[in-house]
This record gives sequence, structure tokens and C-alpha cells, in this order.
Amino acid sequence: MKAAGRSVRTRLRDHLAASDPGLLRLTAGLRTVGAIALTLAVLASAGFDVTHLVAGAMAAMVATFAIREKQRGAQAVTLAVGLPVALVSVSLGAVLGERVVVGDAFFVVLIFAAVYGRRFGDRGTALGLIGFQVYFVSLFVGASPAQLPGLWAVLAVAFACSALVRFAVVPVTPAGLLLRLRTAFRARLGRLVSAQLALLDAGPDEADKALEDMREGTARLHETALMIQSRLEEGTPDESTARLVQRRIADAEIAAERLGLLLLSARSAQRADTLTLHLPGAPAPEVGRLPGPDEATAVLRRDLLALRALVVRTGAGGTGVAQLRNRLLGYRDEENLPVATPAVRDVFRAVGETARAVMGLRIALEGPQDESDDSPATARSREELDAEDAAIDAGEEAETEAAESPKGLRRPTTRAAVQVSVGSALAIAGGELLSAHRWYWAVLTCWIVFINTASTGEILVKGYRRLLGTVFGVVAGILLAALVGGHTWTAFFLVLVLIFAMFYTAPLSYTLMSFFVTAMLGLLYTLLHTYSWEVLVLRVEETALGAACGVVAAALVLPVHTDRRTNELLVTVLERLAGVTEAAVGQLSGGPAGDLLDKARELDQALGDLRSATQPLTHPVTPLRARRTNARYVVALLETCAYHARSLAATAELLPTHPSIAADPRLRGAAGRTVRNIVTIADRVADEDVTVPVETGPSIASLLGGDGTARYGRITDRVLRHLERLDEAVVGLARPLAVPVKTPDR
Repeated sequence: MKAAGRSVRTRLRDHLAASDPGLLRLTAGLRTVGAIALTLAVLASAGFDVTHLVAGAMAAMVATFAIREKQRGAQAVTLAVGLPVALVSVSLGAVLGERVVVGDAFFVVLIFAAVYGRRFGDRGTALGLIGFQVYFVSLFVGASPAQLPGLWAVLAVAFACSALVRFAVVPVTPAGLLLRLRTAFRARLGRLVSAQLALLDAGPDEADKALEDMREGTARLHETALMIQSRLEEGTPDESTARLVQRRIADAEIAAERLGLLLLSARSAQRADTLTLHLPGAPAPEVGRLPGPDEATAVLRRDLLALRALVVRTGAGGTGVAQLRNRLLGYRDEENLPVATPAVRDVFRAVGETARAVMGLRIALEGPQDESDDSPATARSREELDAEDAAIDAGEEAETEAAESPKGLRRPTTRAAVQVSVGSALAIAGGELLSAHRWYWAVLTCWIVFINTASTGEILVKGYRRLLGTVFGVVAGILLAALVGGHTWTAFFLVLVLIFAMFYTAPLSYTLMSFFVTAMLGLLYTLLHTYSWEVLVLRVEETALGAACGVVAAALVLPVHTDRRTNELLVTVLERLAGVTEAAVGQLSGGPAGDLLDKARELDQALGDLRSATQPLTHPVTPLRARRTNARYVVALLETCAYHARSLAATAELLPTHPSIAADPRLRGAAGRTVRNIVTIADRVADEDVTVPVETGPSIASLLGGDGTARYGRITDRVLRHLERLDEAVVGLARPLAVPVKTPDR
């Protein structure tokens, strides 16, 4: 029974880790709810009235979610500086609240300063948020100068409680967060292997669903890998350890993605293109029974189950785990591969390489392992991993690069500040026409739709989602207000539940977050005895007005159109893709070693920015169906290119330690066409007058002097496959981006 209980707990833990990597959403919800609950308890015991309790709850929420620095010391400084900012803001709100013209003018100036402060990093952003939100709180509770001493005390309590919960009750250290992210990576890797198992057994009617699950699992694994890489510097004791973990995470991710692709190819009547894994909604290729003897299929199913066990199991594992590991690592030797077709044998090789990557990840995360039961294949894999570790240590250099803020960021910051100020001025004017007392809801919406957006299209989509969530939230607020009635502490309890739900769902759905916010506000109005049907309807009207003002300001004042924004980001992605490819091929050709994994991470980050910026183009409600299809296709092709570039970079870094992977000078010339084509496409996107065509020609293998079927001694087939697929994907980008293609004369 105890073992069964532990198994259930383990599955629940893995499920939570996979659904919420690093428990970031859970932590945010618990911190905020904890800070608010503690603030309410302190204020209630001190005898403050309901108005001050509401102000304290909102101030505690602001003091908690505004702080975004990663280091605890920086968080403490920002929180300490934030309290004086909050005191000044609430004082000005109370004094200017009854002076309509002066108060409105100051609110616009405050909004400009708050947005402009983003150029000063996380601290500037946090202080701007605190200043704006606390001013809003003063308007919400109707603060007056006579109430200021009590409000100052409330703010001091709220900030103190927020600090206590952040640093003592729900502490998050960089090392602890990184540990949870590693657990999430392992859980998501196990889920991806489960999806690959489902694909192996899927019938013709189940293939599309199995492929979609594998596609989603691959994307989520990559998302977690990027989160880990962003936390390595703060969460590891030294740079050498960070580099080692980064390398092992990249190896495991690439190996798992390659395994899924080869499995799909083996089940298909024709070769499955890598694009199939990256294009949402793309149908699965026609699949049939896995070719070859049925025994091979049964063995592959057994080995995928064994691979999943190796991934999810923690601790030493014992003799049984060692036997599984030895068997899987044996597939790295040709003589151990079962009798099957070449495509199926490739899948078994990929299982062996994934098992090796999992073992390397386990060593990097858990330290040295028991080697008493190692087979010769396992011992050889350990020696390779040790050699790679030594190469990473030897390659560490003491030079550090100054983290400078790109000058190009300054202009967008100023532009956003001007746009928000103009939009807020419009929202104030229109909001006061709707209500002389609730006009600030329009300003709040206008402010929020500009946060983390950079183009008119993004603002339009965010405004639509906020309005949709608000409409449904009003209905929920009406029902909750009717149920709670005059039960003050029941209402406060439901407020805490809604706030937790708001923060837990915020990264997943902005519509859901807006729903919970509006439902919570209905309860707050009930507590302040200002609730009515008219107030909640007015909330919808002010929200719609604020969103409209934000869109108008974004479209008319220093506009950044979605096409321009996506083109700029697309050029950045292409430039980084060319840089990673050229550096990897250069190293594979015998050139000097470089920091390839960091270059690959920069490419992934740029691609993530592009993916976010194309959301207005790919949103389901967009009327431009052709543009939506085109944007999704381009992003999917770029993800395919990034996968092959990451794989080339990872292979190039194996050169110093793997005798089977030797530098080949011919690669530089063979891959030169691919790099030139990437640069050509980037130039065309940046300047429509550029008419240089993309070049096509013989395969990479033939450029190396072969016919594309022979195995090469100096480079691996894997390198050839990645180069050829990358070349094909780059040429494929030409058509949707309207770049001419030049076919050589025969």
C-alpha cells in the first residue's frame, strides 16, 4: 500500500511538474494569496474597516506581482524602494482625486513615466507598475486627504507582508527553481516518449491525434529547455556546471525530437518531412504497419517503454534499471541492431542515442552513478560523456561580455509611453462621459493592453481577449455577489480563490485571467457596498472603451504595424539562423571552436519573439485566412530550420571528443549555398527592392563527391541529413516570402 501511495504521489508530482514547469504559476498564486491573506489578518486584528482591508489587499497584490527580478537581493531592494513610491502615489491620488483637470493631467503624466521606466529594466518596470496601480487603488476606494494616515499604515503593512511571504513563507531560490525546472524537463521528456509510443501503436484513424500529441510534447519540451537555459546562470554554482547542464539538456531535447521524426518516417509510406513536427494542424503522412518482422515492432515497443522508465525514474534505480540502460545503449553498435528494414533500424539507433543523452543528463543533474553493472557499450558511452565534460571544462574562458541594452530598445520604449499617454487621455475623456466616478476602468484597460505588446495587431488581440473575459466575468460577478450577500469574510475568501486562479491561469490564457479579475471585482464592490447591476455593466462599457482607445492610439500615434514588426523579427531570426549554421559548419570543417549552444539559444529566443508577434496573424478570428496559413507555414519552416541548426551545433561540439566525428573541410563549400540563401531571404524581407534569387542545385551529399547513398568515413550521415534538410527548408521559405528561386540549367 505504501508503494502504491508513493507511486500515486510520484505521478501527481510529475503531472504537476510537466503542466507547470518550475511551479512558477503555482508559486505566483501562492505568494499573492499568502501576502493578501496575511495583510488582511494583520489589518483586521488592528481594527481597520472594510475600505482599508480592500485597499490593503490590492496593495499587497501589487507589491507581490510587480517584482520580477531573479535575484533575491535585487527583489528586496525593489520592494524597499517601491514602498516610498506607493506612499507618494496614494497621497497624490487622494489629494488630486477631487481636482478633475489637474488630477487627470497628472494621471496621464504618471502613465507616461511608468511606461517610460521600462527602459531601466526590471526595477524600472516594477516601480512604474507600483506607482500606477497604487494611484488606481486610491481612486478605487475613493481615498481622501483625511484618510491618508490610515492608508499609509495599510501600505506599510501590505509591503511588509508581501516581503515576509516572498522571502520566508514561499521562498524561491535560483538553485531551487532550477531544480524544479529540471524535474519538469524530465517529466515532459517522459510524456514525449509516451506520445511516441502512442504513435507506434496508432491505427490509420488515430494517426493524426497521435501526431498532434507528439507535436505538442515536442514543443513543450523545447519550451522547458529554454526556461532552464534562462535560469542556468543564477541557479548553478559556476559557469562550468551551467555549460554542462546546458549541453546535456540540448542533447536530450535533440535526441528525443530525432527519435520521434525517425519513428514517424518508419511508419510512413514515404519519408516524413521534419516540417510535419512543427506545422500545427498538418495531417499525418499515410501510415501503415511498421515494416519488417513483427518481432522488431514488439521489441521497439518494449524498448520505448524501457526508455520512458529510464527518463522518469529518479535515484540509483538498481540492477533492473542498469539492465534496461545497457540494452538500450547497445543499439549504438551496429551488431546489436535487430533484423529489420533500414528505416526501423534507424529508429533503434535513435533509441540508443536518446538513452545515451538521458544517461548524460542524469549524470549532470545527479552526479556520478554506480558503474558496477555496466556493459561494454555503457562503459564506452560513459567514457565519451567524461571526455565531453573534460572538453567543456578545458574550453571555459574567463572573458565576460558586458550586457548592454540595445540602443534600438529606447525608441520603442518612448513610442509606447507616448502611445499609452495618448490612449489614456482619450480613455479619461470618454470614460468620464460614461461615468464621473468609474472612468478609471477605461484607463486601466488602455494601460493593460499595452503591456508586453509591440504592434497594433497585438494590442487589438489583447483588447479583444480582455473584453471577452470581462463580459463573462460580469456574469460570474453577479452570481457570486448574489450568493455572498453581506458575508464579509466569505467574500474575502472567494476573492483569494479568484486571485489565485487569476495568477495561475495568466500565462495560459489572458481571457481567463480577465474573467477572474472581473469576477473578483464584483466581490470587492460587494464588500464596499457599491455593487449593482449597473456598476458591472459599466465595467464592460469602460473596458470596451479603454481597449478601443488603446487600439486607436496604437494605430494613429507612431504606429508599429504588425507586418513591420514581424518583418523586423523575421530578419533577426534569419540572421541568427545564418550565424548558427555558418559557425557550426565552420567548426565541422575544421575551423576554431565557438560558443555554438549560446548562438542556438539566441536563435530560439528570436524565434519565440517572432512566434508571439505573429499571433494577430494566426488568431482564429482573423478574416485574412490566406495570411494566417502563410504565417503559420513560415513559422513552422523556421522551427524546422532551427531544429536542424541546433542539431548541427550540438554535433559540432562533439568534434574534440568523438573519433567517429572528424572535421571535413569540404563541408564549408558544400553548405555555403545554404548560408547564402538564408542571407538572401533576410535581405529580401528587409528590402523588397532586393531581387537576388535563392539558389538551388545538387544535394549536399553530391557536392561532397558522393551519390547521396554511401556512408562517409570523415563525417556522419547525421550531419549530411541535417544539412540537406536545412537546405531544403531554406529553399522552401522562398515561396511564401516571395523570393525568386533560381534553378540551375541542366
